[in-house]
Amino acid sequence: CYIIILFFIFSCQSKSSRHYKNTIKESSVSTIKKSSSKIDLRKETFSLVTWNIQDLGRSKNGEEIVAIAKIIKDYDIIAIQEIVGKDPAGIKAVAKIVDELNRLGAKWDYRVSNPTKSPSSNMSERYGFLWKTSKVSIKGKPKLDDKLEDLCYREPFIGEFNLKGKSNTIRIINYHARKHNDKPEEEIIYLKDYQKRFRSNNLIICGDFNLNEKHAVWDGFYKKGFINALSNTATTLKIKCKSGSYLNHSIDNIFYTNSTKVIESGSIDFVKFCKNLADARKLSDHLPAYIKFQ
Repeated sequence: CYIIILFFIFSCQSKSSRHYKNTIKESSVSTIKKSSSKIDLRKETFSLVTWNIQDLGRSKNGEEIVAIAKIIKDYDIIAIQEIVGKDPAGIKAVAKIVDELNRLGAKWDYRVSNPTKSPSSNMSERYGFLWKTSKVSIKGKPKLDDKLEDLCYREPFIGEFNLKGKSNTIRIINYHARKHNDKPEEEIIYLKDYQKRFRSNNLIICGDFNLNEKHAVWDGFYKKGFINALSNTATTLKIKCKSGSYLNHSIDNIFYTNSTKVIESGSIDFVKFCKNLADARKLSDHLPAYIKFQ
C-alpha cells in the first residue's frame, strides 16, 4: 500500500516538472504586428528584445535560468530591466543566463550597469545588455545616463552597437520607469531629447514604461518621428487568471524612428494557458517585447 502511494506521488511530481519544461519549450510569439515594409533579402535582419525579468537575482533557480535562456535564444540583442542592484547575485544571474545561451549554440556577450542612483536602495536596480556576437558588437562602454540621474528614479542605461553589414551604429536606451502611481510621465518626458543630444535618429528607446503607448506624454515623441512597436498589447501577468485571461497592462514597449526599418514586432508569450501562469510567474511578471528590423 505504501509503495503504491509513493509511486503515485513521484509520478505526479514528474509530470508537473515535464509540463513546466514543455511549456517553456513551446513559448510562442503573440500579437504579431507586421510592418508594411518589405524584407530586403540582400540585407541582414536583426532582432531586439526588451524584458523586465522580475527581481533577477537569487530568486531564480537553475531551471528558471535555463527557461529564460530558451525564451530569448533566437534573438540578437536583449535589453533587461530589474536586475537586482545591491546584491551581487543580480550580476551573477545575468552571467548564468549568458552561460546557458552559449551552450545553446551561439556565442553571446553582455554588459551589466552599475546600480542606478535612485532615491532609495530599494528602488535601485541594474540594467543589462546581452548580444549575439556573430551579428552584433558593442562600441565603447555602455553607461547610465548621468544627465538624468536627478530626474529619473532609475536613470536609463545607454549602449551603442555595431550591426553586421551596417555602417552606422545604433544607440539603445534601456529604461525602467517609476511606478504608475508615481507619475512616470514626469520623467519619461525627458527621453524625447535624445535625438537632439546625440544628433542622430539612429536610436531605440525600450523598456518598462509603466504606462501605455496612448498616454499623452508620448505625443511629443510621435511629433518627433518616434513609432511605437506594440499597440494595445498587454505585457504584464495577472497574479491569477480571470475569465480565462492572464494578461494585464500594456506597459512594455519599444520606440524607434524611421531610421530603423521594422518588419515585425510583438510580445513573446511563454505562458499560453492559465494552467501555466503560476510557473510562468517564477520567471517574471512581464512578457518580453521584441522587434525585427533591418
